[in-house]
Amino acid sequence: MLFGRKNLFSATDAFPLTDAVLEFDDSSSVAVRPGRRALDGFGPRGERSAQSKWWAVAGLIGLYALALLGFYALGVVGVQVLWVLAGLTAAGFAVFGALFRLGLHHKLRLRHLKLGIVVASISGMLGLFYLEPVTQILLAPFMFVAVAYGIFTVPRRTLLVLTAGVLCAYAAVAAAHYAEQGNDALLRLELMHLLALAVSVPAFIVLMGRVQRLYRSLYQASRKIKNIQEDAQRDTLLGCFNRRYILAALEEQKQLADESGIPLCLAVLDIDHFKRINDELGHLGGDEVLRTFARIAQQGVRGGDVFGRYGGEEFLLIFPATSLLPSLNTCERIRAQVESHAWTGLLKGRVTVSIGVTQYVLGESVLEFFSRADTAMYMAKEGGRNQVVVEEPIAKGDSQLSDLSIPSGHAFL
Repeated sequence: MLFGRKNLFSATDAFPLTDAVLEFDDSSSVAVRPGRRALDGFGPRGERSAQSKWWAVAGLIGLYALALLGFYALGVVGVQVLWVLAGLTAAGFAVFGALFRLGLHHKLRLRHLKLGIVVASISGMLGLFYLEPVTQILLAPFMFVAVAYGIFTVPRRTLLVLTAGVLCAYAAVAAAHYAEQGNDALLRLELMHLLALAVSVPAFIVLMGRVQRLYRSLYQASRKIKNIQEDAQRDTLLGCFNRRYILAALEEQKQLADESGIPLCLAVLDIDHFKRINDELGHLGGDEVLRTFARIAQQGVRGGDVFGRYGGEEFLLIFPATSLLPSLNTCERIRAQVESHAWTGLLKGRVTVSIGVTQYVLGESVLEFFSRADTAMYMAKEGGRNQVVVEEPIAKGDSQLSDLSIPSGHAFL
């Protein structure tokens, strides 16, 4: 569900609108133009993604270490190789860990981080190859693993250049082995491994380039779809939730209240004398007043509240798991902030808002719930505007406000 209970609706077409709410919602289905959003790795989601990448790297290093332990158990490598691997691993994690702890990874692109990890991994394997020639058996398959780790983010040309450098380094290690040992059989074996790498790794990178292009196309398409879905939930003029979304949220919270019995409140907010404001400022000025009001209201609500535009100068504010008194306090805070805001000097009068708020009665329809809040808003209008009016539920026992001796229809000026 919404508000931390389930993920947000993936698309507006998936909103669980009942027939009653569909009658209630006469909004048009005009397509919304997606906005441009900066894609970055900040926030909890970015941190979780970074942690998952570190776990992947740790897992691959663990596999390589497990293979070396097998070689050690067979007696083909010495214990010093294991100590060198442990030292290289600790140094690598210390360097990259410092980057993350200092926040420097935010200044680097993901492909640069992955390229650094790939280079560090292959360099470490080349170092172990120099110490123990037999580890070349592991170098070939784990080089494919390292390249595959960065294949979707590191450019193909960069990987090909890296491969050329690795092949040159491999040849240099083979030459060093021959200069130190003069072993013709070892040289032939290493040259065969070098030839196999020189043929297979570039071919792998080129073939995976097609998969890389497909991956990028799918990623870009998924980002566009996500942007469209997010924009479809927002009012393009004001930035708050739109009519369709706010009604879907109201329906969902009603169902949750029916299932769990938790309280639920709804407020209807209407800007006073908006026609006069439009006449004085024109439609562009009226739009600016709406934007400013929406910003003030969204700053005044709590984290779990849902604020959206119902239509024109009328807005809805849903209070999930909230009784009347806290809802009333929030509404009064918004009313006071709107009244005290320094509006444009072109206005002949001040901008105020009339608010009606009520609490949900278990089992009633969304239309009944909304109508009661709407009635309270009109009572605020008739009572002089710029006030909050509470309309108590029909079933008095369901309202926690009655315990505070606040009568139905009371106006808070």
